[in-house]
Amino acid sequence: MSQETRPAAAATGPAATSVRLVSWSEEDAGLLRALNAPELMEHLGGPETEEQLERRHRRYVGLSADATAAGRMFRIVLLPEERTAGSIGFWSTEENGEQVYETGWAVLPGFQGRGVATLAARAVAERARAAGLHRHLHAFPSVENAASNAVCRRAGFELVGEQDLEYPPGRPMRCNDWRLDLLGPGTATAPGTTRER
Repeated sequence: MSQETRPAAAATGPAATSVRLVSWSEEDAGLLRALNAPELMEHLGGPETEEQLERRHRRYVGLSADATAAGRMFRIVLLPEERTAGSIGFWSTEENGEQVYETGWAVLPGFQGRGVATLAARAVAERARAAGLHRHLHAFPSVENAASNAVCRRAGFELVGEQDLEYPPGRPMRCNDWRLDLLGPGTATAPGTTRER
């Protein structure tokens, strides 16, 4: 699932020039709590409980320590300010019988509307491409989440169509299925992205 709640036109500062993706670590639990705000979880079923957050954090730490190319979670660092702006990641899943990567992101309110999510989505696509396990990277924002759908479009994803998902489990959600061919054109690192330190 992906989210950025503020429309791109409502910028809160100068446009982002570049981002760095830093592997998720034990120290990022506070960021996960900050991203659990009601306005940021509006399209994802509302804020999670402390127990759910702890499970998610453990999953993110484990994913980032995994060496099998199954995926990775990151903290988004805005450059040149060196400020944490949100999170993004990719992980293996199945879509219509095909093993694919899925991506999702969240951007803190003070950094929305500056292109941070688009830069991060391009950067995470490069990471997924380098991992080399699957051909496609998918994103599934709610059809009502205009900002995240715009991020997908700007980051070069192709709209496959709509589908019904449950997120969180038990909560129906109508989503757009956006797909990026990791073996297609544009495989060079996107401008405005840098490698993890």
